[in-house]
Amino acid sequence: MRGPLRIVLIASARFPVGEPFAGGLEAHTWTLAKALSERGHHVELFAAPGSDPALRVRELPVHRPVLSGDARADVSMPGAVWMAEHHAYLRLMLDLARDGERRFDLVHNNSLHHLPVAMAPALRLPMVTTLHTPPTPWLESAVQAQDRCPVTFTAVSAHTAKAWHATAPGARVIRNGIDTRLWVPGPGGPYLVWSGRLVPEKGAHLAAEAARRAGWQLRMAGPMGDPRYFADRVEPLLGDGIEYVGHLDRRALARLAGGAAAALVTPCWDEPYGLVVAEALACGTPVCGFDRGALGEILTPECGRLAPAGDAAALAALVPDVVRLDRRTARERADEFCSLDAMAEQYTAIYEELTP
Repeated sequence: MRGPLRIVLIASARFPVGEPFAGGLEAHTWTLAKALSERGHHVELFAAPGSDPALRVRELPVHRPVLSGDARADVSMPGAVWMAEHHAYLRLMLDLARDGERRFDLVHNNSLHHLPVAMAPALRLPMVTTLHTPPTPWLESAVQAQDRCPVTFTAVSAHTAKAWHATAPGARVIRNGIDTRLWVPGPGGPYLVWSGRLVPEKGAHLAAEAARRAGWQLRMAGPMGDPRYFADRVEPLLGDGIEYVGHLDRRALARLAGGAAAALVTPCWDEPYGLVVAEALACGTPVCGFDRGALGEILTPECGRLAPAGDAAALAALVPDVVRLDRRTARERADEFCSLDAMAEQYTAIYEELTP
């Protein structure tokens, strides 16, 4: 094994990599940065200001555009958030293209933005890009803009790798690992748990419906990513044992998950991985979810059950069996399949291949 590497880790320019996390992508980036740093690598993180100083990584500046009144009034002006992200990634990539090879050994693009991939040929150092979502038009365009894209792609699940096969064939599957020192087994308890961003594609309203049908209390936690969705579809279901407990940090979330009899996971899209599944299993909590995306890769009949997508009644019918599953087996599945060490070692192996 070679010595420490100097790694640029590109995250979201919109959300800080710090608690409480805006979503699974930020939580995963935090975990990856910490794991790489603990292995002696020098990590410089490009993320929104306010990222966790406890990571002990250097934070690269995020530059926002200063637009004139005339530019903002132009009919071609995109949304302010879109423009700010575009400018931030453009500045970063131009900076790396200028002399990045003198300061770094490798770039790991962990963002969802297209510019790092589109501008990778301008760099004189290798790039790894992790595919976290189903194919998007902007990112597919960035890959196809080059006759031979110089980026090494990884995917967070076999499902995601298959979805990207036509555009990014050969993406290596490296599943998101979790820190099982933090996500520790809990005793279980008299309620079900749901966690995630409160947005339509995560289906919190279906979890509430399933819990009520099954006759169980439900505690929901997560950031309110879509306030209108929450007000229209979730809030009317609260009460009579259905409770929203807020946006929690990881320790509070681990206690909540560990105190639950089972976790409900209700994706209304093809979930690329399902970090909340891994977190629940690490807490010893079996999972009852919809059969969409990669959930079937993580769960086995010994630690969870899957219902047809979107069918809250079928999900509710599975709850009595799931709450009786062995909690030690759930934890063992997390140790075996969702290992932070395995994730860090697989990424390090790719880094070393690219930086002989």
